[in-house]
Amino acid sequence: MLNKLEQAKEKWGGASGIIDNWLKARQQLLVRYCELAGLSDKNSALPDAQEISEFCTLMMDYCSAGHFGIYDQLTNTDDQAQSLKERYYPQIARTTDKILAFSDHYSDSFSTQQASSFDNELASLGEVIEERLALEDELITHMYQRLDKLSDGPRD
Repeated sequence: MLNKLEQAKEKWGGASGIIDNWLKARQQLLVRYCELAGLSDKNSALPDAQEISEFCTLMMDYCSAGHFGIYDQLTNTDDQAQSLKERYYPQIARTTDKILAFSDHYSDSFSTQQASSFDNELASLGEVIEERLALEDELITHMYQRLDKLSDGPRD
């Protein structure tokens, strides 16, 4: 996921403040996810309740920003963008439901019983996040292409 983020930053970075800020928020989310999953050097043990709660808060902030602003900003450029939003929004909403379920289950407490399924549920959450980011990338791609047309040339 972080490799895809770097590719996205190389491809779209600097095209728009909206895109840059969105990619920065995405990076924060993915770094925290990797830390929880033990994919970084920072943490190799099962995370504590505070770390999980902070991740859930960050994840919900990211999702909320999309639903309550970013998607509209990415798709207010033309009718085709609105059509993309209508096509992808139900799929994005399904990922939000799964993300919310994870957050509801883990954000307030972390018991021994929850610990036994945490790694599997976190891995499943990673797949959901990856799906969501791919859908969001479709919206970003359209906005980026629209900006290219408006500026009379491709952005590198």
